[in-house]
Amino acid sequence: MYSDYFGLTENPFSIAPDPRYLYLSAYHCEALAHLRYGMQTNGGFVLLTGEVGAGKTTLCRSLLDQLPQDIDVAFVFNPKVTVIELLQTLCDELRIPYSSSASNKQLVERLTLHLLETHARGQKTVLIIDEAQNLTVDVLEQLRLLTNLETDRHKLLQIVLLGQPELRHLLNRSDLRQLAQRVTARYHLEPLPPDEIMAYVAHRLDVAGCSRPLFPNKLANLLWRATGGVPRLINLVCDRALLGAYARDQRAVDRPTLRQAICEVFDPSSARSSWPIMPVLVTLLLILMGGVGFWAWRWGGLGFGSPEQSPAVARTTIIEETTMQGQAVPDGSPAVASASLPRDWPQNIDKPWKREMAFADLLYLWGINPSPVGQDFCSTAAEYGLSCLARQDSLENLRRLNRPAILTLYADDGRPFYAVLAKLVGSRAYFLVGTDTYLMDAKILEARWFGEFLLVWQNDPVINTVLQPGESGPAVDWLKNILAELGHYRQNGRETSLDGALLGALKQFQMHVGLTPDGVLGPLTMIYLNNARGAAGPRLQPTGTS
Repeated sequence: MYSDYFGLTENPFSIAPDPRYLYLSAYHCEALAHLRYGMQTNGGFVLLTGEVGAGKTTLCRSLLDQLPQDIDVAFVFNPKVTVIELLQTLCDELRIPYSSSASNKQLVERLTLHLLETHARGQKTVLIIDEAQNLTVDVLEQLRLLTNLETDRHKLLQIVLLGQPELRHLLNRSDLRQLAQRVTARYHLEPLPPDEIMAYVAHRLDVAGCSRPLFPNKLANLLWRATGGVPRLINLVCDRALLGAYARDQRAVDRPTLRQAICEVFDPSSARSSWPIMPVLVTLLLILMGGVGFWAWRWGGLGFGSPEQSPAVARTTIIEETTMQGQAVPDGSPAVASASLPRDWPQNIDKPWKREMAFADLLYLWGINPSPVGQDFCSTAAEYGLSCLARQDSLENLRRLNRPAILTLYADDGRPFYAVLAKLVGSRAYFLVGTDTYLMDAKILEARWFGEFLLVWQNDPVINTVLQPGESGPAVDWLKNILAELGHYRQNGRETSLDGALLGALKQFQMHVGLTPDGVLGPLTMIYLNNARGAAGPRLQPTGTS
């Protein structure tokens, strides 16, 4: 309705998973890299999870557009099927003829024969299942058995599971542990951060044929608060806002129009809607008073002090004294727990400040005494020149990143709680909770932790986005200097973009540190560059350990 009015060739905020509209945030780049890596591995499962509307399907469609011709893909859209229906769907997708009365065994035999023939022709077969959190345990077990189809050297079927966060919890079941052990790549796709909201909106408008700003940058904070950075919700709100601007004969969306769109998209009684002003002000005042009282009690005051007076120094000293050179924590210390889950953590996990306490603990290790930290931790960290990385990975890879991190741990009843992993010395993990240090054996940790963590590092101000191969800008000059400093690149002054010898040098560095050599200067590569240069900041492992 409003397309002609704004000079658009099509609806820029359709919720259809059109890969042309894929906006590659830092999170989406990481997710795409994991999917590509998983496609290149020899069989097993690839897992991509994320909240509803985070862009998983769109990301997968984009990947499909990039796949070479020698990959045969079967896509399952409806996972609420029985075992026999799954096998029939797979045969239909791969154009394998079968009898309507075929049994499970017969379908598997037909499928095996087809996969062997495909493999003999030099082709690879990939099965992609969307909304995989709806799969039953019986169907998941059948999928695991399908990954057993193999030759002496190669698996015949690669399976990609796309699903909501519930999928991760489903795969943590003890009766599915054999399947979980076959996941070769996994990634949890986060919503867009606040500083990328308007870039996302501008990207979709540009693809739809409109390069002028229809959403002023000053609306970014309001749009992010309303949607939480979820792309599908952003699309719904922006679509309604453009309709409102069209109805009001406006050339761009203003704040009242956006607020009205938010009210129309979300239930007026929900937390995302426009609330009555007085109850909100009263509630915020009470929260502020309670927060100030709590933080003043916990740390004896707010604001910044001298380094000698900062609680960060005391906390760091606790960690250093108990872990450097492998020294054991002194027996009888009130800050010590045995190599098991500290008893007080599960009792406190329902308190609303539990996650925020971990955020503050992590910032303290960086010498920062923050004001009360809210849910938008990464924005708070950015105020102090720190960049965020939230991902799911192994303990070994976290050890290699070598920065303290907030870990999402799980109590006996499955509820999550949060603590800062401050040091790793061999198989001993030292957690910081307030002013206390807790020791946990790595085996206990692996039983309580499924790879989710968040860490911060001090990024260079010139690197404010992911740098893709072929792109240019100030980040290219920065990268040339850093790689030359590390001995991976010989300066010749000719490269003005990320290609040629510079791209080769970046890939060489990525291989050197164990990353996928994709030539993308993203968060993981930045952290490894940061560490290789010996940048300041707390480390996860004491100097000289590995």
